[in-house]
Amino acid sequence: MADNGYVDGKVIVVTGGGGGFGRLISQQASERGAKMVCADINIEAAEETAELVRSAGGEAIAVKADVTSAEDMAALAAKAVETFGQIDVMINNAGIMPLAFFADHKEALGAWHRCIDINFRGVLNGMVAVHDQMLSQGRGHIINVSSIYGNFPVVGAGVYGATKAAVNFLSESLRMESRGRIKVTIVKPTGVPGTGLGAGVINPDAVVGIVGQNIMEFSTAVGALREGKLDGLALDPENIDYLVLDPAFIAREVLHAIDQPWGVSVGEVTVRAAGDHYLL
Repeated sequence: MADNGYVDGKVIVVTGGGGGFGRLISQQASERGAKMVCADINIEAAEETAELVRSAGGEAIAVKADVTSAEDMAALAAKAVETFGQIDVMINNAGIMPLAFFADHKEALGAWHRCIDINFRGVLNGMVAVHDQMLSQGRGHIINVSSIYGNFPVVGAGVYGATKAAVNFLSESLRMESRGRIKVTIVKPTGVPGTGLGAGVINPDAVVGIVGQNIMEFSTAVGALREGKLDGLALDPENIDYLVLDPAFIAREVLHAIDQPWGVSVGEVTVRAAGDHYLL
């Protein structure tokens, strides 16, 4: 992907920076000259990400922050400004995905409440934490990680999908209110391994909502993948039937959204594997 030079020198804060997609973004952005603030509730993991960035020649700090705490997020923003003098981009990435049917409520309710706190309240806290700083700078860019699950309600993802639909709503509201001062991008990852979200699933059968009539083919492919027997072509991005999307491709498009002149705003980013089974 072409480097237009607009990432270089930008101060980027990313939540959930201790691993998965947050770590990937931190590494890719720093390679293009960004100064990274890696935030995570797990400070050891955040420090690992920051050290990976520094060892590769980049600039990064790690900050412990619980996105469900407005105080933590305000302190995160303050630390970023104290260290680097500004905040150009805020990536609200932290999230969990406790897929489950409503019939699973006895097992899932606690995780659903946590999902609402992290995926919805956490994004709001992140937006509010940097809002005034960006206005005082005269410009800024907020990137909120949503999901294709937020596109339409399906079974098995009532709570998770609702939080992501709320992220879309929040994002568009901010875009309209802060026109000409803060750019807003919504990122909608598809089903990608390597982000760590799958670990939060309560009932694996709940994935049926996003694959619908493709459930049998999807289940067969997932089983083959786990056993190391999936056709190599399905793992080759040069193949039109590419099945298992590497999250690096989504990270590249997030960088594309950042790598624009201040007057150009990329509103939404969705990247798919051409052969995936998802209906949304």
